[in-house]
Amino acid sequence: MAFPKKKLRGLVAATLTPMTENGEINFPVIGQYVDYLVKEQGVKNIFVNGTTGEGLSLSVSERRQVAAEWVTQGRNKLDQVVIHVGALSLKESQELAQHAAEIGADGIAVIAPFFFKSQSKVRAEELLGGIQEKIPTFQGLKFSDTDLLDFGQCVDQNHQRQFALLFGVDEQLLSGLIMGATGAVGSTYNYLGKKTNQMLEAFEQKDFTSALNYQVTLSYPHLPAQSSYTEKPCFGVSQTKAIMTLVSGIPMGPPRLPLQKATQEFTAKAEAKLKSLDFLPFPGIKGGNLGACS
Repeated sequence: MAFPKKKLRGLVAATLTPMTENGEINFPVIGQYVDYLVKEQGVKNIFVNGTTGEGLSLSVSERRQVAAEWVTQGRNKLDQVVIHVGALSLKESQELAQHAAEIGADGIAVIAPFFFKSQSKVRAEELLGGIQEKIPTFQGLKFSDTDLLDFGQCVDQNHQRQFALLFGVDEQLLSGLIMGATGAVGSTYNYLGKKTNQMLEAFEQKDFTSALNYQVTLSYPHLPAQSSYTEKPCFGVSQTKAIMTLVSGIPMGPPRLPLQKATQEFTAKAEAKLKSLDFLPFPGIKGGNLGACS
């Protein structure tokens, strides 16, 4: 991440990109989305055009438009707007980074090209060594692996430099906090931000029993009970859009192809689970906005 105006801390919602039923971006609901995050979830930092936002399924022109709309709608409401500018083309990444600076985004994040890619393998903690000499505006990283040893080494490397170290595995956030995470980026903070903030408060107060109880509750609360621990839950952008529509009442629409809508079976079971946990303040949204695992 680069050029944030102040250190990024706390929860960062990886925003979805609302779509109409024909797959076009639904710009008019982004202002409502901002208000929902701030007022209902207590989340004032966002991460735009990442995996959750289907950034790599959007054209460069669309990514610019989406970034500009979030910055405009978030002005004087959000603390920090971080724009993901990673692409298969470094030229496109540079163009998107320049645009983010021009529109007044608070920072950028980037993933390296992943089709044609570097043959050298570098661990995250190795990357941090001397990075500000090459990228003076570098301010931190989002760590989205479950390798806590690797993350702990990143934290150890960070003692003198005060980078933002944001954990990216929502269901393991408490473990990341124990290892030294300064914040978190995740899709579930769109609709579980308030509950997750309560976990952060318990952790800061050293009430680890309460923090652990929150983490257990927050780990896939929207999914029906798994039949076994070896059954992997089918949950991605499609399912997140369905859940966000249910919880917020804001129509997220379908994902863009090649992703498919969440199944009606998933949506019905998730709605029942959310109701049982009192996570569902809005009546279920029926019809075209919800409707196989991607």
